[in-house]
Amino acid sequence: MTGESRDLTLDVGRDELVIRRRYETLGIVNDILIGIWFLVGSILFFSDSTTYTGTWLFVIGSVELLIRPIIRLARHVHLRRIRTPMSVRAATGLRSARRVDAEWR
Repeated sequence: MTGESRDLTLDVGRDELVIRRRYETLGIVNDILIGIWFLVGSILFFSDSTTYTGTWLFVIGSVELLIRPIIRLARHVHLRRIRTPMSVRAATGLRSARRVDAEWR
């Protein structure tokens, strides 16, 4: 290394940052719920009388695990949608453009 500072500058729009934060928050809440379902389900397995309820909490936790990639996919699609310029949207029939072509030049 020569001692030079190599800064990386990324140009992302305000909308993209807001969307990323919202999906990140949604993912964190989902992960917390997964932990709660599995922790409480595990505790309920200590008693024979609550095993049935514990099993259902494991099922709910498993569904939450399936939701995790759905959240990531939704974020990816959402970000791709706002990154697509207006002219491309018009040509392909996509709706709800939030940015104008000038932002992409």
